[in-house]
Amino acid sequence: MATKPGKETPLMQQYNRIKSKYPDAILLFRVGDFYETFNDDAVKASKALGIVLTKRSNGAASEMELAGFPFHALDTYLPKLVQAGYRVAICEQLEDPKLTKTIVQRGVTEMITPGITENEKLLNHKSNNFLCSVFMNEKIWGTAFLDISTGEFFVSQGSETVIEKLIHSLKPTEIVFSKSQQKHFREIFNAGYYTYTLDDWVYQLDHSTQNLERHFEVQTLKGFGIADMNEAVIAAGAALQYLSDTEHHQIKHINKISRIDEHDFVWMDKFTIRNLELIHANNNSGLTLLDVMDNTVSPMGARLLRRWVVFPLVNPLTINERLNTVEFLLNNAELQNQLQQFIKQCGDIERLVSKISNGKISPREVVQVKKCLIAIADIKSSLNKIEQPLLQTFADQLNECKLIQQSIENTIVDDAPVATGKGNYIKSAVDQELDELRNIASNGKNYLAEIQRNEIANTGISSLKIN
Repeated sequence: MATKPGKETPLMQQYNRIKSKYPDAILLFRVGDFYETFNDDAVKASKALGIVLTKRSNGAASEMELAGFPFHALDTYLPKLVQAGYRVAICEQLEDPKLTKTIVQRGVTEMITPGITENEKLLNHKSNNFLCSVFMNEKIWGTAFLDISTGEFFVSQGSETVIEKLIHSLKPTEIVFSKSQQKHFREIFNAGYYTYTLDDWVYQLDHSTQNLERHFEVQTLKGFGIADMNEAVIAAGAALQYLSDTEHHQIKHINKISRIDEHDFVWMDKFTIRNLELIHANNNSGLTLLDVMDNTVSPMGARLLRRWVVFPLVNPLTINERLNTVEFLLNNAELQNQLQQFIKQCGDIERLVSKISNGKISPREVVQVKKCLIAIADIKSSLNKIEQPLLQTFADQLNECKLIQQSIENTIVDDAPVATGKGNYIKSAVDQELDELRNIASNGKNYLAEIQRNEIANTGISSLKIN
């Protein structure tokens, strides 16, 4: 709904200024205890969420559509908007309204899209949530797959056919590419993917190389084995740029990048994957190969097995190495059961680590990290007792992070709450000031009585009272 000429309220002037920076997203605008949407955003939100669409005055400018919901219901409504295919920009109050006499400062703190989310209600714990970046050159295509919820970052390059097969295998939830390549992309992939286009300057080799080197804090990409993969580097750098554009800056958990080599795997097209029913059944009651094989006991194992199914190995040495390891575990039932119990205790450590990076981890999840690190120490100890080459290699790569484990043990109570707002998750004797404040909160009368005794002693007034 277009507003009529006139003087807008200060609040709506602020809203329109912020909204102009995110024209293609639904802007959730925090006003007190509510997230509000206005104009076209309100119409879309009311339909997607089933909430009431009303109108409000915008000063002399006109009336406008309005739809909102309580801020504490964000986790309920946000997934519905993203699942409806919308990009969502969350605009928070950046200062306490009680401390300002003018309009509260606001700004977008996070952008949620199908391919960039860490919201558990939008994630399937058995599969990755990949953002895919594609660079389409004349002969060689480059692509990058980034899961911000786990920190996994893969790149590859090859012919158009190879990259098309890779995309169909990994099934990204969102694909980004250059605006100038829209027509070509649509011709290849038709529909079926949520897509977004970026400015052409994002897909430049120098810019992408600098993005990657800055993020990984290296002088060269040679250590990752991708320095000579120009098209893949361009795609990967563009993926990082997209994270920056969508206000995702706390991404230190993305600490490595791996290449997917064309010659290491059997590359299957979408028809082969579908007809063999590898990961999707052709009817609702059918079972897939993955359903039959998946006896994993952790989300990380489930995601890894899914990738193994769609990327069969071709090197006989690597295949036999994997088969020998499986056979060894099958012949050592006690070790197998022991490892399964330890792995179960790890939970989804990959996604917990990403929450640490962006500061969204809860006290209870921090305790889960400690339990996982203890389990990792047990796994390492068990594997060090056996003589099996691949399992010993795994053991060498495990780090139980004893200092972090001990720090959590010394700081956080074992029965920590789910939300930080509930408090009482820091142990006593960790912080003197916190202990004093807790004592005041729980023993207020005794605290006042102590003040009264001290003041009577200081003043000599025996009848002194404190109110």
